[in-house]
Amino acid sequence: MPDEGWAPLADELAADVRRVADRLRTLSAARLAGPPAPPEDGMPPYRSRAQAARGAAQAMADAAAALERVAVGSGGFQWRPLPELADFAAGDQVAVTGHDLLAALELVPPDTDVYWDVLEHGPARLQVEQAARLLADVRRRL
Repeated sequence: MPDEGWAPLADELAADVRRVADRLRTLSAARLAGPPAPPEDGMPPYRSRAQAARGAAQAMADAAAALERVAVGSGGFQWRPLPELADFAAGDQVAVTGHDLLAALELVPPDTDVYWDVLEHGPARLQVEQAARLLADVRRRL
């Protein structure tokens, strides 16, 4: 069970992971390749729904890796890109990376200092919240 400080965010994240993955799995190839709705202020543009899903999946994978690294005592930054799979795999990538992030929440409390870039670091909550915002944005734009 995640640290109690994660509870509200973890519940929201789990619901969005499920919603987005399920929705992506029902889209046709044409819809996955098609452009999503326009972004809201501050959210990145995407050329396709599948690319939007990959962006959210990458953010969740990055957050999970940051939490896992600090939990095992190697808190430095190391970026690992997700493979770009076929558009039909976008829902599965969101599901897998989302579940990985939810599992990583069990490893450290929200105020743990983590690196999310070579020089940028701060409370784990900030990186997890950013990944959750990106995922919520994808959900709204599908």
